[in-house]
Amino acid sequence: MDTVTVQGWVQVCYLDDIVPNTGVCALVDDEQVAIFRVGKSELYALDNYDPNAKASVLSRGLIGNLGERLVVASPIYKHHFDLRTGECLEAPEHSVHAWQVKLQGEHVLLRRSSR
Repeated sequence: MDTVTVQGWVQVCYLDDIVPNTGVCALVDDEQVAIFRVGKSELYALDNYDPNAKASVLSRGLIGNLGERLVVASPIYKHHFDLRTGECLEAPEHSVHAWQVKLQGEHVLLRRSSR
């Protein structure tokens, strides 16, 4: 897929490129972004870099719930990151950036939100 940028939104993949309840990684402006698909078409995006493990691995984490919070568990130290906000529940000082993500037709688009 060719990258298309419109009003700050970057087209990164098709919805069907992401298996439900998993994540993938995309490179946007030299930054790795983990994109998660929950259920049929609910999408979330976080920086892929896990500051606890010092590795770009969040896209490979497991999606689940901790109480009311939808999270991804990092595959290395199992820290939980809120998919909506990027907050690290065990170590808030290691929270990551949450990206804006939307579905336009079958295209997944990302845009950096303000920090």
